[in-house]
Amino acid sequence: MSGLVLKLAPRERVLINGAVIENGDRRGRVSIVTPDAHILRLRDAIHPDEATTPVRRACYATQLVLSGDVSPDEAHMPLLRRLEELSQVFTDPDSRKSLAEATEALIGANHYKCLKALRSLLPREERLFAATRQ
Repeated sequence: MSGLVLKLAPRERVLINGAVIENGDRRGRVSIVTPDAHILRLRDAIHPDEATTPVRRACYATQLVLSGDVSPDEAHMPLLRRLEELSQVFTDPDSRKSLAEATEALIGANHYKCLKALRSLLPREERLFAATRQ
């Protein structure tokens, strides 16, 4: 069976095609077999007011595709531009690898994997901003 497999913690919430679904008291596993379902783990979600940095804005734009609020076609080029801009700042090998994974996932229309790769850059971005504030 192909598709996305979600492993959910107790009481974890996920948005599937506009409906918020909450797991029960035990860990659970859900297989999503519908290819174009809109799925977003709410623990991964960034509130619009929190999209205040370049990486957070890229994550937010990606999550809008996952939630179904923006079409993948509409988001594709702006997201590619954001990734290109991030590649001008994040030049270390680990960040480059994450950006390459995000780009490859975006080109392959795997927005969940793109978001996952982008989220790995959040701690690095925070460290960069902390260093510039000192």
